Amino acid sequence: MGWVEERQGPRGTRFIAVYRDVRGAKRSAGTYRSEKEAIKAWHRAEEGLSVGKVGDPKRSRQTLARYAEAEWFPNHVIELTTRENYRYLLNRYVLPGLGHIRMVELIPHHVREWIADLHNEHGARPPTIREAKVVLDAILTTALNDQVVLIHAGRGVKTPPVARKPRRIITVEQYDAIYAALHDDTMRLLVETKIETGLRWGELTELRPRDLDPKARVLTVSRAVVELKARGRPDGVRFVVKDYPKDKEWRQLSLTVRLVKQIRAHIKSNRLGPGDLLFPCPAPTETPHRRPAQLPDPETLGLTQPNVMGRQYQHGTLTAYQSAPCRCRHCKDAVASYRAARRAAGRDSPRRPRQVHTDGHIPNRWFRSNIWDPAVAAADIGFRVTPHGLRHAHASWLLAGGADLQVVKERLGHGSIATTGKYLHALPGADQAALDALDAFRSRPAIAATPGAAAREDELSEMRDLVARLSKMLETTGESTGEARSGTG
Repeated sequence: MGWVEERQGPRGTRFIAVYRDVRGAKRSAGTYRSEKEAIKAWHRAEEGLSVGKVGDPKRSRQTLARYAEAEWFPNHVIELTTRENYRYLLNRYVLPGLGHIRMVELIPHHVREWIADLHNEHGARPPTIREAKVVLDAILTTALNDQVVLIHAGRGVKTPPVARKPRRIITVEQYDAIYAALHDDTMRLLVETKIETGLRWGELTELRPRDLDPKARVLTVSRAVVELKARGRPDGVRFVVKDYPKDKEWRQLSLTVRLVKQIRAHIKSNRLGPGDLLFPCPAPTETPHRRPAQLPDPETLGLTQPNVMGRQYQHGTLTAYQSAPCRCRHCKDAVASYRAARRAAGRDSPRRPRQVHTDGHIPNRWFRSNIWDPAVAAADIGFRVTPHGLRHAHASWLLAGGADLQVVKERLGHGSIATTGKYLHALPGADQAALDALDAFRSRPAIAATPGAAAREDELSEMRDLVARLSKMLETTGESTGEARSGTG
């Protein structure tokens, strides 16, 4: 129930229309000259409040930065890794460009200018601009739902197009080459499990012996671990185990007899309990500092690329490493030899080996730099492939082998069958059958003119003439019959 408050001023009595919002806070619906107008005003305000059309005008006058930091981001329910990514995009792109604008004043024109500035002035790539726009749209959508703004300033605003690159899928031969280059038995089993199950990294590294039913040869995927990389992560925890996979639904995968035997042997040899990690991070080992046996003459190596000042330096020198700056193997060897000499002379203390901070889970970056990338380089397959590429290969191999599309979708945990359909014909040479059919059609031999074919053509010609004469006779007979009937009548 609203009311009217009187206020005395230099221009006489003024009447303030007052009401309470949904939270019970006292709000003003305006100041009027007459009490009657004020009563009508608080009635309109309460009617609009009852249908959800009236918000707090003060909230729309706050800046985008204040709304995002005080209301949207703390209360937005998202995954922890997504929150880290949103935090970076907010600080790096969204708030510096649009944070100073008040919510009520933010219009599509400002968003278009912001996108153009990111592209032209800051050199942001189209995928990055698209991700930043997703964060901005999420803020504005919430503000529109909360009646902080009346329009969605980002709706209809386009971002630079992002070219979709073809997906490279490794073949069985290329996978075998990478597998042969691995030297640790645990890492080999990890890679083999990933290629045969298609699990995501967080699902794979969170597997425990209790998740496997060896008799039924069924693996249950019920958890996933996420690795937080931001410095300001909550409670300083780096690895967080979620009680659900990415698709928020448990799934069960059938395994081959061979893989089940390997996993059971691995569990037995390492004496793993039901709750232990199936693939724990190995203990860090101290690697000796590399020192090249012999350095080539820098005069024979040529010059580096010009630096920002346009200057060039001899490869294989400290100056080239520091001032070019060049990171080729020769320049790195020169620095390694220089530092080794200083350590040998007692002028430098050996640097302590880098420690792996983990609770037992394998960090993705550590696995790639220490296990996966060296094996890919040794296999020399000709293109860059990530551990996640094994998941793509798993899906493509299944579909190429004739597996049902719906079965593959459920096995991978995809939310949409359209996502699984992208792996159809993804293997190299999958469309070769179409090209072979086209080539066979274009290069087919011409039908040779044989005596039998000529005789057949003459026979068909005689039959056509006979049909034509017969039709003409029938037409003549019909006309004669018609004239006779008309004369009789």
